[in-house]
Amino acid sequence: METAFTPFQSLAGGALIGLAAVLLMGLMGRIMGATGVLAGLLTPAGFADWSWRAAVVAGMVSGPALVMLVTGEFPQVQVPVSRMMLVIGGLIVGVGVTFGAGCTSGHGVCGMARLSPRSILATLTFMLATGITVYLLRHVMGG
Repeated sequence: METAFTPFQSLAGGALIGLAAVLLMGLMGRIMGATGVLAGLLTPAGFADWSWRAAVVAGMVSGPALVMLVTGEFPQVQVPVSRMMLVIGGLIVGVGVTFGAGCTSGHGVCGMARLSPRSILATLTFMLATGITVYLLRHVMGG
């Protein structure tokens, strides 16, 4: 398995995520953790709470359509595992988000920027777990 490195696209995506996080914090006083935004969308505290969350989710979902408008083709995504593995992975991530009190975007982007000790520890933990997982899958199990 080979991973394509796309530095310019990655830089642009990271800059847009950072800008969105700063704008949400500055304009709404809210932290842009994807799972927190989605959870609040499903159980909103009122229409005002639901509307900003719906706008954030709509922005996340509309990204591929914007790429299509700019480049003329949808981004290519290759997933080298079965749908069942995606479901299992999603469930594992959901458990991790629950125990970790937030997701990678909440801790890694917003929490790290605020120098939150909990977010720094969470980010170190999921980066270490990711590195170990990739090493095991690619070098030990031969995937």
